[in-house]
Amino acid sequence: MKRRIAREIVVQSLYQMEMNLVESDEAVTTLLEEASEENETERVIKDAVKLKEYVLKLVNGTWSNKVAIDELLGHYLVGWQISRLSRVDRQILRLATYEMIYQEDVPAKVVVNEAIDLAKHFGTDDSGKFVNGVLGNMIGDIEELKEKRQ
Repeated sequence: MKRRIAREIVVQSLYQMEMNLVESDEAVTTLLEEASEENETERVIKDAVKLKEYVLKLVNGTWSNKVAIDELLGHYLVGWQISRLSRVDRQILRLATYEMIYQEDVPAKVVVNEAIDLAKHFGTDDSGKFVNGVLGNMIGDIEELKEKRQ
């Protein structure tokens, strides 16, 4: 299972949930079906169960901690409000923050690099730089933020 594919599906699911007010399972299932149709390889089908579990873990974790994540992001959005961000950038920042603060299995620097790549892929020309700036400011405080969470 590739985590990059999982993160792409997570960002798209969070976007759909915010826009269409669909439940996480519906958003994830729809996106996974589309991904399977595009990649009819045995490996994708074989990894589909693991992928869905991982994606749902990230989607549900990010969504259920959205208020706390948005509040935290507010401290690092210099001159911005979370509500004024593009929906895509907002979902990418939420996911990255969730992974850095609430997940122990991926180093923060990897999360930041993945978030930048997602922003370049899904966002505007400036999204990668913007996401890098916000998360770059946050990464120095990550251990302290993890301790506060507990």
